[in-house]
Amino acid sequence: MPLPSIKELLNASAPAAGVTARGWIKTRRDSKTHSFAELNDGSCRANLQVIFSPENGNFAALLPQLVTGASVEIKGDLVASPAAGQKFELAAREVKLHGGCDPESYPIQKKRTSDEFLRTVAHLRPRTNKYAAMLRIRAELAYAVHSYFRNNGFTYVHTPIFTASDAEGAGQMFSATAFDLTKLAGIPKTEAGEIDFSKDLFGKKVGLTVSGQMEGEALALGLGKIYTFGPTFRAENSNTYRHCAEFWQIEPEMAFYELADDMELAEDFIKSITRAVLENCPADMELFAKFVEPALMGNLQNITGNKFERLQYSDAVKILEPENARFELKVKWGVDLASEHERFLVEQHFKKPVILYNKPKEVASFYMKLNDDGRTVRGMDVLVPRIGELVGGSERENRLDVLEGRMRDLKMKVDDYQWFLDLRRFGSVPHSGFGLGFERMMMLVTGISNIRDVTAFPRVPGYAEF
Repeated sequence: MPLPSIKELLNASAPAAGVTARGWIKTRRDSKTHSFAELNDGSCRANLQVIFSPENGNFAALLPQLVTGASVEIKGDLVASPAAGQKFELAAREVKLHGGCDPESYPIQKKRTSDEFLRTVAHLRPRTNKYAAMLRIRAELAYAVHSYFRNNGFTYVHTPIFTASDAEGAGQMFSATAFDLTKLAGIPKTEAGEIDFSKDLFGKKVGLTVSGQMEGEALALGLGKIYTFGPTFRAENSNTYRHCAEFWQIEPEMAFYELADDMELAEDFIKSITRAVLENCPADMELFAKFVEPALMGNLQNITGNKFERLQYSDAVKILEPENARFELKVKWGVDLASEHERFLVEQHFKKPVILYNKPKEVASFYMKLNDDGRTVRGMDVLVPRIGELVGGSERENRLDVLEGRMRDLKMKVDDYQWFLDLRRFGSVPHSGFGLGFERMMMLVTGISNIRDVTAFPRVPGYAEF
């Protein structure tokens, strides 16, 4: 039988003799007769107080080694605690030191430390209250994602990491090759002097996926409703608080869904997984509401308690144009709205989440369904406080001739997408989907302001440590 976690010990129904706790010492202090240590194993935010009493053993020789950061295994009795705010404490009888820690050089001290510094010691960040809480919430949020789709009849699928197609049509892909790049002279070349990828492992040029959407469409047009939840990559030198080169993305695709259905699903999904975190992580959420973002709970209640505003792009422009004096990027019809515009709509004008739809085709991806006006597409973005765009999605273009025309207009190599066009040749149906960046959702539910701090080991321009 595995030993109980500190969370289980703290939630015990009654005192117990002969229990064992393991973890890392957060702090230790001495009185004239006793020593007290706070022990944490990562299972919850709370620490287990351990009492070292001389009548229970001779701890004098070991106590100097029981410093912040040291790992220990302590056997003793779980007894009622006289201190306020804790039900039980552990009266130590035996102590085993697993790993010592030099208090002078250990970077994680009791005092508050800046996020910027902690990024330089990301391998130790899980020892802090904030990042341990973030990682527990991240685990709960991921579970909520899978639970939502399973309960709503979706099939979980895995789309490729290596791909030859740029789903966004933006060329922001990391190249992937089996060629030995340390021996450039040995890499085969074409007559034009370019790398001959026909001799590479896959027989063509491939990269790391920017989205599983296109393969997801193929799977949805056989399984009905699918979702994928996995890593995606963008080779863009975007050094902002909300962009990463590697991030996790949730992408459902649904056959027979039109744009209105897509918007309803996105709203319900966001509300559901937000409620799950609020219900199942109260102690960790309290930490973020108290120390990170005082308005957090109000923001999340705004999301779960309000119907999201449906706003056509043209109507958004009418709202934003009179406010141009406040914006760095001036708004006019045809402009791709920036974060400052999105946040104004959500935080100041409507004061609740907004679903922006029917955007101009010039700022939309090639696969979005063209509206009858010939100017706009059936795309939608879900905008939320502090983040701006959280979800991007659309009804997909299911008409073969229209899709081919859009691709030619954008100078795309139509022959490279024949399999994608086959989905329109053989039994095409209306279908829709969206993508939600998991790290942005984490920023929303925790109030953390920088995407580098909602994942264990961030990958951003100029930074690939650990």
